[in-house]
Amino acid sequence: MNAMSTNLDLHDLGVFDLAAKLAAGQVSSVEVTQHFLNRVKSEQLGAFLATDADVSLAQAKAADVRLAAGERTPLLGVPLAHKDVFVTRDFATTAGSNMLANYRSPFDATVVSKLAQAGMVSLGKLNCDEFAMGSGNENSAYFPAKNPWDTSRIPGGSSGGSAAAVAARLIPAATGTDTGGSIRQPASLTGITGIKPTYGRCSRYGMVAFASSLDQAGPMARSALDCALLLSAMAGPDLDRDSTSLDMPAVDYATDLIAASLSRHGDSAQKHPLKGLKIGLPKQFFGAGCAPDVLLAVRSALAEYEKLGAMLVEVDLPLTELSIPVYYVIAPAEASSNLSRFDGVRYGHRAANYTDLTDMYKKSRSEGFGDEATRRIMIGAYVLSHGYYDAYYLKAQKIRRLIAQDFQKAFTQCDIIAGPVSPTVAWKIGDKKADPVANYLADIYTLSSSLAGLPGMSVPAGFGEGGMPVGLQLIGNYFKEAQLLGAAHQFQMATDWHLRKPEGSV
Repeated sequence: MNAMSTNLDLHDLGVFDLAAKLAAGQVSSVEVTQHFLNRVKSEQLGAFLATDADVSLAQAKAADVRLAAGERTPLLGVPLAHKDVFVTRDFATTAGSNMLANYRSPFDATVVSKLAQAGMVSLGKLNCDEFAMGSGNENSAYFPAKNPWDTSRIPGGSSGGSAAAVAARLIPAATGTDTGGSIRQPASLTGITGIKPTYGRCSRYGMVAFASSLDQAGPMARSALDCALLLSAMAGPDLDRDSTSLDMPAVDYATDLIAASLSRHGDSAQKHPLKGLKIGLPKQFFGAGCAPDVLLAVRSALAEYEKLGAMLVEVDLPLTELSIPVYYVIAPAEASSNLSRFDGVRYGHRAANYTDLTDMYKKSRSEGFGDEATRRIMIGAYVLSHGYYDAYYLKAQKIRRLIAQDFQKAFTQCDIIAGPVSPTVAWKIGDKKADPVANYLADIYTLSSSLAGLPGMSVPAGFGEGGMPVGLQLIGNYFKEAQLLGAAHQFQMATDWHLRKPEGSV
């Protein structure tokens, strides 16, 4: 096997194409893994928090043994990396926080183990906002991740390390988590594809919890097809270990997409493959709050959908503006409960010097948590406290139900809801650091679907100010991941936005 003839362009191949080369024996998993490890070694984006070449190469050798034995599965031998909120035995898990510095888990998260069983090779752990709390990856306790399209800008958060690494061709795919938009928003800001499935589709077992009724794992990759391959392996019931896991069998999301790719080049190719699909455009997503350059790219993408045969209809999501205050009551409330375990006794950092138990609690948590985590813990404790629970938390939960009902009304008029992911392109590092509310407002278009537990994804749709990527958001009804991925795949067969790459990734 001539490694020199294959390694030159391996990083430009996505998951599907790499898997095809591996299955055909054109390259080995060890060669692919070493190629990406070399790229990771020289990365300057702050995307990775932990690597171990020996561990990765051992996994690659095991994949090659399976390939040599004739095993052929869609992900066998393909590298990826995991957001640092998924616990792993082979790499430290910090959740981007000093509270968990150098923590080693005795087990793998379900999502990690499922992808390992599928034969994927882990290259390490990816940077993220502390405990997944943030919109820019500036809340990491270690260093901010940078956007490969412009390293003076944020890549989005909280899965910023995942997004930056995929966009820069350091890895072909990554795992992410989405609580209020943390897969979709960084995918949009870095020009990659990411999908948050219906709440409960992917197990939360082994995911360091932020807000338990909102957190959901999902894949981040170059294309809808690549995301479909990963989601097929990641999803599925985990009832014994995750009480919020859906009792629904795993789904093959990729086969229909592959068939569509093949038919496109044959006599049966359709000029209007999305004929009959109704795409709803919420008027609340297209108002003055969205930057003109973002709207232009989104409108152009929607025009392409019309060419593919889809029909655009206006829908109404009247409670969109309330999604921000509702989310920032519910999520901090759940965070304050989940993070109470990190007290210096049971889990996490313990202060070196203290006078008594109370002093140990105070110093350990003050030293271990960063500003944003502290802020959200305090807000959460406040809204759950006696005298305020009914006024804030209970009321927020009632409005959450109304937001979900608004989506169901909208889905009586359309199949998919579309709009911007973020109101602006990626901003400069530090621009919103001193203004937490400005960061919160960046999630205006993603929070409502998270509160409703709906699947949603970001698809590269063009570029805006400064040549920065813009994503198109697609939101589906419950369990309609296949429909979302199919619509995104048709768009990507007609456009090349998902193939564009930042100059520094070459």
